[in-house]
Amino acid sequence: MSEIKVESENGIDTLQIVPQGVCSRLMQLKIKDNLILDAEFIGGCSGNLGGIKILILGMDVNDVVKKLMDIPCGNRGTSCPDQLARGLKSYIEQKQAVRA
Repeated sequence: MSEIKVESENGIDTLQIVPQGVCSRLMQLKIKDNLILDAEFIGGCSGNLGGIKILILGMDVNDVVKKLMDIPCGNRGTSCPDQLARGLKSYIEQKQAVRA
């Protein structure tokens, strides 16, 4: 399970995801009103993660989770896209718990 940390400032959440079982060491996203404003990946395949960044910018976090969850990388049973989706899913659950 990915570890997450969320900090909020001026209506923008900064989400840090520490992925497990993949090459990327850190994923950081800026999110406002459930839309991804920016994404940065430390470690991992720069071309693939750069492509993922371009594709997810402006997307709703729920749509990203639906599209990227359970994508494997080799025999790892997970991948950078999957870890991103799992971190976002945890973020969504955490936000819902705060509202309840």
